[in-house]
Amino acid sequence: MFGVGLDEAERLAALRRYEILDTPPEPAFERIVRLASYVMGVPISLISLIDESRQWFKSKRGINATQTPRSMAFCTHAILGDDVLVVPDARADRRFADNPLVTGDPNIRFYAGAPLRTPEGHRLGTLCVIDRRPHDLDDEKRGLLADLSALVVDELELRRVNRVLGDMAMRDGLTGLLNRRAFLMQADRLFVAARAQQRRLSVLMLDIDHFKVINDTWGHAIGDRVIVELTLVLRAALRKSTVIGRLGGEEFAVLLPETDAQRAVQAAERLLAAIGDASVPGPNGAAGPVRFSASVGVGSLGSDDADFGTLLQRADRALYAAKQAGRNRVAVL
Repeated sequence: MFGVGLDEAERLAALRRYEILDTPPEPAFERIVRLASYVMGVPISLISLIDESRQWFKSKRGINATQTPRSMAFCTHAILGDDVLVVPDARADRRFADNPLVTGDPNIRFYAGAPLRTPEGHRLGTLCVIDRRPHDLDDEKRGLLADLSALVVDELELRRVNRVLGDMAMRDGLTGLLNRRAFLMQADRLFVAARAQQRRLSVLMLDIDHFKVINDTWGHAIGDRVIVELTLVLRAALRKSTVIGRLGGEEFAVLLPETDAQRAVQAAERLLAAIGDASVPGPNGAAGPVRFSASVGVGSLGSDDADFGTLLQRADRALYAAKQAGRNRVAVL
């Protein structure tokens, strides 16, 4: 049975936060394994990440496999400590002599693995080098391997930060919903897929009624709380995977894949009922909570729709019709 550290649950949680498992090759990591192989003078080098049951190779040089069972992984032993683990001759090491990776392909004799240690101290896997001939690693090369493993962690951190920043650029600051640009990008992709696969697609355009009056009467802080409360209602009333965007101000949009006009109207009416039950506390001294309503326009994919913009415009016209008819209602075109 492979070893498991005392912080295994935290280690696995840290690994998942990097969202790196089963991702395609990336140039930065490929460069590091090439450099490790060259500097260490060995034919095989790997960036190995250890999850619950396997070691998966983010980058590899000298072998074709993409993963192995964790029970076979030399790296499982390497992540139990902070130092470089060196196995000069696996056949002479009772921990590994019967290992299928030693007795069969790739016929490991020499192994050295430097743990990939995050800033919080979690060891996610290793940068390891392997040879089919036994030999040792001097102190200088052990230090170089540790330095290269630190470069791998730096790249993982940079990748994580860029992902977070990219997500922030796509999110509305107040609600956390997709902003207009991100929503339209998602919508374009779903529109193309729906057209190609002849599937149904609907969109709701939603606008808070008399929002200017709310701001003028209660102040912008209450107006912001109304927007946040509406966001919570939308998330609670719709499926978790539903794409919701704040297009600007008090205007929102909702994508409903696999939904025709009739079902979209039913969904919109359920939303209005939920919004009717919502409120936010009024400012100090107010007689009671601040209540609000919304109007919804529904547009559904038609055979003549050339792009998502056409569908969105139809939903927008339906929203205008709902407001003209008295607000707090659903209209469809």
